[in-house]
Amino acid sequence: MAQSAAVTKGGERYIPRLKAAYHGETVGRMMERHGYKNPMAVPRLRKIVVNMGVGEANQNIKLLDAAAEQLAAIAGQKPIIRRARKSIANFKIREGMPIGCTVTLRGDRMYDFLDRLVSIALPRVRDFRGVPTKSFDGRGNYTLGLKDQLVFLEINYAKVDKARGMNITIVTTAKTDEEARNLLALLGVPFRRD
Repeated sequence: MAQSAAVTKGGERYIPRLKAAYHGETVGRMMERHGYKNPMAVPRLRKIVVNMGVGEANQNIKLLDAAAEQLAAIAGQKPIIRRARKSIANFKIREGMPIGCTVTLRGDRMYDFLDRLVSIALPRVRDFRGVPTKSFDGRGNYTLGLKDQLVFLEINYAKVDKARGMNITIVTTAKTDEEARNLLALLGVPFRRD
């Protein structure tokens, strides 16, 4: 589980490594690279949303419980169950049926998760050469897809019944994709060399 912001070490408040790096060096480098006058104008992370879709949950609801348990272990907080907003006959989904789970991380948990993602989980992906630079949405937000939840160390391999993918969306306050790309690169996100 990720450490809570209230955890103290030696009487001092716990500060995530990436949060300290952001305030220590990333802000200064972004100010000189993009010409910001005020440190408060520098883009920052707003939230990280981790979403795990479980399409087979319409036949077996236990699969959704297992996915929610694994997502809670990865993110460090309890996920919410997402339900279908409309019925789709081809997929045998009715409105209101549970189809996935999601977690929204903010604050210190967000920085802890991003640190574990870029330093531990992504290097464990088979044939990993970096994340694509084309996954920005035009407003400074980045979405990354993982095919397997087993790249996270928090998952017990023996309890996994099926490999499930997940989408990770990193929401920033950046106005452009270039600013967001520079921010994420300075925070350690390994982009592909195109």
